[in-house]
Amino acid sequence: MISVNKVFYAHSERFQMQNMNVHIKAGEVISLIGPNGSGKSTLLRLMARLLKQSEGDIILDGKSIHTMKSADVAKQLAMLPQMHDHQLDLTVKELIEFGRGPHKSWRGRLNKDDEEIVDWALSVTNLEGYEYRLLQSLSGGERQRAWIAMTLAQRTNVLLLDEPTTFLDIVHQLEVMELVKRLNEEFGMTIVMVLHDINQAAQYSDRLLVLKRGQLQYDGIPEEVLCHEMFQRVFGIEVDIFQGSDKPFFTPKRISKKGGARCEQKNVLPLS
Repeated sequence: MISVNKVFYAHSERFQMQNMNVHIKAGEVISLIGPNGSGKSTLLRLMARLLKQSEGDIILDGKSIHTMKSADVAKQLAMLPQMHDHQLDLTVKELIEFGRGPHKSWRGRLNKDDEEIVDWALSVTNLEGYEYRLLQSLSGGERQRAWIAMTLAQRTNVLLLDEPTTFLDIVHQLEVMELVKRLNEEFGMTIVMVLHDINQAAQYSDRLLVLKRGQLQYDGIPEEVLCHEMFQRVFGIEVDIFQGSDKPFFTPKRISKKGGARCEQKNVLPLS
């Protein structure tokens, strides 16, 4: 579905992404985790063709993404950036209608199919009845669902989310994460997201990719990646790790003063 092949990218002397290799299969939910400035959002933006690598290639459904027309990319891949303009003087429905842009001409009006897709996006995100509410009047969670609904209106197979739960309280965080889960399970969407809450990432993801200083450090299922070594060497903390009913979770203990034992799992990409 998406392959990042030997990608190099640098936006300053202090940050360089070198020889990045990531392969995402159709139907996966993947979370990018790591310290601030590790390159999570940069990698997501490279996948979305919002940034261009200096070397290597990014393949979307068998095609080099930089050889594709923008409209063709937008029909296959939708991205929700980290920051949105909450002061837009738009209703919820008007915002969602922007998601139909790649499927019509610049001056084209919405047809019956477009209207049905907008209604579908409202329904999936539980925003029925909010169509004519101004974005400014919504709560943080409602507003985030409206933006996600806009990306759903593109009707893509791939959804990229950059910190979709940032600035939301725990209830609205869970609403967004449950929506992500539903989009994957009911509609088969491939989802790649940047998350700071590692426990949420473990709970809702098939795989975790751990970045530090622009390098991929670990790549594996949550049960393999969430280990003492990873937390100590990537985040510099000591933790207690527990096994929940479905996925592992952790609680932080203290800042680490030394490296820990290596992970015992065999199928995780280790820190080099």
